[in-house]
Amino acid sequence: MIKRNYIKNISVKNLINKYPFIESYLEEQDLPIKNKDKTLTEIYQNLSLEEREEIMYDLDGFVDQLIAYIKNMEEFLGTTEDRVTSLTLLPGLNKEGKEENFDEITIEAGEIVSIVGPTGSGKSRLLADIEWTAQGDTPTSRHTLIDGQVPDKKWRLSGNKKLVAQLSQNMNFVMDLSVKDFIRLHGESRLVKNLDEIVARIIQEANELAGEKFPADAQITSLSGGQSRALMIADTAILSSSPIVLIDEIENAGIDREKALDLLVGEDKIVLMATHDPILALMADKRIIINNGGIVEQIETTNEEKELLKELKVIDNKLYNYRENLRYGKQLERFSDSDKKALIC
Repeated sequence: MIKRNYIKNISVKNLINKYPFIESYLEEQDLPIKNKDKTLTEIYQNLSLEEREEIMYDLDGFVDQLIAYIKNMEEFLGTTEDRVTSLTLLPGLNKEGKEENFDEITIEAGEIVSIVGPTGSGKSRLLADIEWTAQGDTPTSRHTLIDGQVPDKKWRLSGNKKLVAQLSQNMNFVMDLSVKDFIRLHGESRLVKNLDEIVARIIQEANELAGEKFPADAQITSLSGGQSRALMIADTAILSSSPIVLIDEIENAGIDREKALDLLVGEDKIVLMATHDPILALMADKRIIINNGGIVEQIETTNEEKELLKELKVIDNKLYNYRENLRYGKQLERFSDSDKKALIC
């Protein structure tokens, strides 16, 4: 199901990239879309009262009509995707055979959930249960639901319909291709039509995430760890059809973590993220606590924690600048009075 808020708050540029056929539709509505970096919400807010009466009197109504148009066009073109709007976990058993301490955990598309717990606590098993769409037939006896229903067997049996895309800490490329050719090969395997645009967008987004930019003709085996992760995150967000993404310890990736999450969520994925980083944990909508093989608690991120997140980002930005200065041989300086004030405030 396409969510109204998703359509309202994604840039027109990204909307057209995802649904190329809507560009002519928006033009026929006389919508001012010269600046495609704006969202529909921003465009609506800038319309005069006269323009609203003629073009978009009610934003929600306009978006609902657009969603209906997208669905009709996808059915006509035969490009309807298997979308997942929610993933639900039902309790199983921990390593001692005791029932997990929750009734139900539901994660909606566009949500970020962090998974925290000691090494060996069962994070990988949770991922495996989700990937296998467990129905009480795994060591934890957990059950999963997709969109509130017992999952279709296609998620287990079809090689073309992977439910989960995983981004691990370590990755090695065994093919010696250029970045452009590598992404193109992936796109061709998925029968992508506007391949040149998609390849260019993935490389552009990856360079936005990476600490150091790389050209499209760079050999993929020459990329640094951070560049490789940035490329795979952009590829997963834009090209992968898997509706659920698991990221393992993105804090060690050497990339812009916030942009990476924004990119994944912007593509309406369900993102589960194993992490020990408090910034990433608080950027999530909720966090799942695992211990002794079982889920012991789920915690919604509170408003107070969101305020703490702002303070942690100030510290993190300062540390980032220190790392950059070290990298380029610069002298490190003590906190200025404005830095201290920012930390205190």
